[in-house]
Amino acid sequence: MKTARPPRRWRLPLLVGSHIVDDFYQGAVPAMLPFFVAERHYGYVAAAGITLAATLLSSVVQPVFGVLTDRRPMPWLVPIGLTTAGVGIALSGLASSYALTWCAIALSGLGVAAYHPESARLARATSAGSHVGMSWFSLGGNLGFALGPVMVAPVMATLGLGGSPLLVLPALAMGLVLSVLLRRLNTVTSRLRSAHRTLLVDQWGQFGRLVTVVIMRSIVTFGLNTFLALWVGQHLHASDHIPGEAALVVYFAVGAMGTLLGGFLATRFGRVRVIRISYAACVPTIAGISLAPGHLVYAFVALAALAIYVPFSLHVTLGQDYLPTRVGTASGVTLGLAVSVGGLATPLIGWIATLTSLRTALLTLVVLPAISRVVAAGMHEPEQLVHADVLAAEAPPVVE
Repeated sequence: MKTARPPRRWRLPLLVGSHIVDDFYQGAVPAMLPFFVAERHYGYVAAAGITLAATLLSSVVQPVFGVLTDRRPMPWLVPIGLTTAGVGIALSGLASSYALTWCAIALSGLGVAAYHPESARLARATSAGSHVGMSWFSLGGNLGFALGPVMVAPVMATLGLGGSPLLVLPALAMGLVLSVLLRRLNTVTSRLRSAHRTLLVDQWGQFGRLVTVVIMRSIVTFGLNTFLALWVGQHLHASDHIPGEAALVVYFAVGAMGTLLGGFLATRFGRVRVIRISYAACVPTIAGISLAPGHLVYAFVALAALAIYVPFSLHVTLGQDYLPTRVGTASGVTLGLAVSVGGLATPLIGWIATLTSLRTALLTLVVLPAISRVVAAGMHEPEQLVHADVLAAEAPPVVE
């Protein structure tokens, strides 16, 4: 007999696990680049083209999938998108030409783009609007990206690019599990009561401010991801890569904790307030990375990571609440387009470092969170028109 009950507790962990697997394939691309260069003798331009295929195409297409899912719920995109991401990576190592390799990587990026808007909507529904729940979901993506190099490098080092088909196994396994267990899970926004639907109003001005904030953060994160290890090694006059790699470990580990912490802080103090404080804190901590003497740089790396990652999941839920009738579009923009745009500014940061110094280039990054803080001053907390009890009531039935 069918009975309506709140979403079962395994659903959010399952979505978190699927986010880990999906974003693992984003992290796999930069981890495979050195092997493309070594085995196929790709130059810097060709290698950059591979990265472009994975990131730019994915970021541009994600809002398109968001618009489509706003018109009609497509929960099947979650397992299909994740599986496609894995298949693209698996094929990239087998492709016989650069064009086919580029297309395989682009296919993987397309799968990542298909996964994110609908999975973010499902995660919000499953967590009943909880900021902490969305923090766990966002943390899954961060962990997946970080696992890319950890899992890809041993496979490539042992089997070369010909071992790439092994990388599809996590996608196939998770895709199968998702297809079976989430087949009845639908989006909250497609099942809202008509009485609540009439109260929902999109706030495009507030959403525009939020997108500006996310873009500024994206440029900072891409800049630090690219140049942090180089700077720390140079700053400490290291003769090997260990100090720089240690800085990245500190940065990503503390960043993961910050992502989760953001949900707890938002529950107590409100998302907008947490965002304002976080970006204000980014200014001195990022400056400290460039200016701190000796090994004190690691302390500022940790503090900067905390300030940068605390607001990460809050951007997604705010975007969804600013555009309550276009949750898929909001998710596609905040998780895709606005996040990846920062990668386009990375060559500019490198150009500044070439003309001046790496320290000066990193110091220029402090301007961006300052802009975010000013823009966030005009943001406000959206009204919570759909509460947890409504989310639970609108959950799909569970078959006993």
